[in-house]
Amino acid sequence: MERDERPPSGGGGGGGSAGLLEPPAALPPPPRNGFCQDELAELDPGTISVPDDRAEQRTCLICGDRATGLHYGIISCEGCKGFFKRSICNKRVYRCSRDKNCVMSRKQRNRCQYCRLLKCLQMGMNRKAIREDGMPGGRNKSIGPVQISEEEIERIMSGQEFEEEANHWSNHGDSDHSSPGNRASESNQPSPGSTLSSSRSVELNGFMAFREQYMGMSVPPHYQYIPHLFSYSGHSPLLPPQARSLDPQSYSLIHQLVSAEDLEPLGTPMLIEDGYAVTQAELFALLCRLADELLFRQIAWIKKLPFFCELSIKDYTCLLSSTWQELILLSSLTVYSKQIFGELADVTAKYSPSDEELHRFSDEGMEVIERLIYLYHKFHQLKVSNEEYACMKAINFLNQDIRGLTSASQLEQLNKRYWYICQDFTEYKYTHQPNRFPDLMMCLPEIRYIAGKMVNVPLEQLPLLFKVVLHSCKTSVGKE
Repeated sequence: MERDERPPSGGGGGGGSAGLLEPPAALPPPPRNGFCQDELAELDPGTISVPDDRAEQRTCLICGDRATGLHYGIISCEGCKGFFKRSICNKRVYRCSRDKNCVMSRKQRNRCQYCRLLKCLQMGMNRKAIREDGMPGGRNKSIGPVQISEEEIERIMSGQEFEEEANHWSNHGDSDHSSPGNRASESNQPSPGSTLSSSRSVELNGFMAFREQYMGMSVPPHYQYIPHLFSYSGHSPLLPPQARSLDPQSYSLIHQLVSAEDLEPLGTPMLIEDGYAVTQAELFALLCRLADELLFRQIAWIKKLPFFCELSIKDYTCLLSSTWQELILLSSLTVYSKQIFGELADVTAKYSPSDEELHRFSDEGMEVIERLIYLYHKFHQLKVSNEEYACMKAINFLNQDIRGLTSASQLEQLNKRYWYICQDFTEYKYTHQPNRFPDLMMCLPEIRYIAGKMVNVPLEQLPLLFKVVLHSCKTSVGKE
């Protein structure tokens, strides 16, 4: 053993149970996956770390220890990051002596390596973000948790996946030492995370080359000082003190993204007469109508995207089927937050849950409440602009790791393009907030995690969940 130290009746208009509550009939839910002093694994430059004062507020999604940043797609501690990397690089196959459901905590995580690796995969750790040679500098092909099926997880845990990869490369050759799925190597263009070098000059030259590829234009001289995305640090000595301008191409693409958004107030009525007691069924119906409107806006948004003609309808359907909950959650926490945490909060305040509802509320629902409140305060603190919201939404939507896509390599390029554009914008607009960009990006895996968890919350518990979250957020902000 390693040591590292059902829904209630009364559904309302337009499909009733769509949106945040459950997927519409035409859109199947995403694949189900669980979305929480020790040997220090080597620090990968291919991960995004956070300063100690902020990291202390985050917990590892695997064991609950103090998180140090975004590692292989999810927020985790150094111990679990190193364990996952060693397990995948060494193609370890573990066994559980119990029922494959061992408790994962800081003190107990070393007792069962099988269950620890299983939870890493269920939480969305991306094994394709690990370099094939096991050296520092992950490939970081995904910005957030990857969604893989239970069957694929079982193949990895049993070792079958490793055998299939070995057979594939023994038959097709591995002269470039790349791994299956490392699409960037097929075009001789490495991904950003794979260009890390001990030489900073080589690193920055690599950044310029990627930026030129994905932005479709050459890099102005003053962009030579931008630190590499995955070794991002606001205190880098390479950052010049002089002011910088926003790349014209970045400005144009951001403007197109914002123009695709419907930023008008939500039209669903949320006004209730004074003294009226809202029932569980009535609040549930209102949540359904809000979710329907928000989902409709996401569909209209897709048709206005500047890259709409670059992907197939099949891919757009696949992407929306897997990300619609995340898109709705992101918009509710940002551009529509005044209405959600204002008007809707006033409605939920007039709903009084019964003792039975309170008693039957699930632990999973409690976790969603805690994470939603944390995320709300994070966004409230950041005061995300419309431009940043539009970029974050596009980045989250363009997830090349979703199963069933026909143009994954094209999606990967689009994803990187808007990742770099968002970095450009935040560095230009918020020069006094050097850590703003990684802060924004670290919100995306949290959104994916919460959206995945909300699917498992019983529908009849959603009115109480929203009441608690909205009341807590509105009350705490009012005291500021």
